[in-house]
Amino acid sequence: MSATSVSRGQCVFINCPFDQAYAPILDAIAFTVTACGLKVRCGLEVTDGGELRLQKILRLLAASRFSIHDLSRVELDSDSSLPRFNMPIELGIALGMKHLGYDSVRDHAMLVLDSEQFRYVRFASDLAGVDISAHGNSPELSVRVTRNILASFFDKLPDGETLNLFYGTFEDALPEMAVAARQSVASLTFVDRLRHIEAFVSSLGTEI
Repeated sequence: MSATSVSRGQCVFINCPFDQAYAPILDAIAFTVTACGLKVRCGLEVTDGGELRLQKILRLLAASRFSIHDLSRVELDSDSSLPRFNMPIELGIALGMKHLGYDSVRDHAMLVLDSEQFRYVRFASDLAGVDISAHGNSPELSVRVTRNILASFFDKLPDGETLNLFYGTFEDALPEMAVAARQSVASLTFVDRLRHIEAFVSSLGTEI
């Protein structure tokens, strides 16, 4: 399913850390979104190299009915000794779009994640009243909370246990899928992994 072939109502923008330690959670979220019949949009997807990053984020958010924002990386970076602000900035853009934007995008719905349920009050107290879901740095729990927010808008979704079973099967199958594509799992980019996720989910047909 290409980005150009799906409607805004089927798109989910993922705003999260892109470091290697977070990769299993990103994979789990991307798998869940795809297995629920929706299209993942993300700043890592291939676009025009001449497009400014902020312009790309604005375009992808506006083209997505839903977004997922992970605020779990608030610690100081080991290299710069500074926190990472990209995720809060993109969440702020989504909130502004929802509450101050054009009528056509005010139906935007979002899931806000953190590693702990109420930790955000210590670093983003203005979010008080926003429902934040905790993933506990667990891919399995990330699958469940992502599925549950989507189930608020779509019926007949598989439950979290079923999705986790399928996700485990995908993880087991990925090395063979990569070899068939003349790739190694270690070298897969986010786009590569997303294509394998989409192929795996498509192969399941009506089972999921």
